[in-house]
Amino acid sequence: MLAIIGGTGLDQLGNLKITHRQVIRTPYGEPSGALTFGTINQHEVMFLARHGYGHTIPPHEVNYRANLWALYEQGAKRVIAVASVGGIRSDLVPGTLVVPDQVIDYTHGRPFTYFDGRERLVTHVDFTEPYTRELRQQILTAAGLANEKCVDGGVYAATQGPRLETAAEINRLERDGADMVGMTGMPEASLARELSLSYATIAVVVNHAAGRGNSRNRVDLGTISTIAEPAMARVRSILGRVVESDGN
Repeated sequence: MLAIIGGTGLDQLGNLKITHRQVIRTPYGEPSGALTFGTINQHEVMFLARHGYGHTIPPHEVNYRANLWALYEQGAKRVIAVASVGGIRSDLVPGTLVVPDQVIDYTHGRPFTYFDGRERLVTHVDFTEPYTRELRQQILTAAGLANEKCVDGGVYAATQGPRLETAAEINRLERDGADMVGMTGMPEASLARELSLSYATIAVVVNHAAGRGNSRNRVDLGTISTIAEPAMARVRSILGRVVESDGN
């Protein structure tokens, strides 16, 4: 089954016909909210709002382990995460949709692995390609079918939050090779890998990063929702094509 994790601007799916909601308990605590089960174009999916259904959980307090475990336990095989980001690269202007192919982790203090108990063997997972290639391609193909432009590839810088970055920090991220910046990309992606879940992200650029474009002097937080709302409608259209494409 396909699971969708909604981020800022996508705490519900308007094209999801809901069948039921289920509260899940996990060994890692409670997820961000009840899992929502339903269908998109008659294909079963499950949905979880990363920040809670009232958008009350900040990025550094999201229980990423519980979220991924709950989806895994309920039968998810693939996870598409939707995330709002700031554009660093000059062509990633507000309103752009991106399917990143790499991530750099700048977060700290977040429980980031399922393999942290002393009673367990040391376990390593390969993370050379943090996003599943086949699922990325499925999203890009679906975007083409939906006539929605989607940038193929980019480096996602995952920062701690909840504050936005300074212009100097964005300069540093750019020197490191980052193309976009967000606060929820990690450890979500690596936890999915530990559970052998296919995982990919649709990143929605909702603002220029600090010091870039019209955020040169300050990031206007008030305009983010006006960018996010139509962009998320495009994301929903792409997701609809994804679930149609494989008879999910």
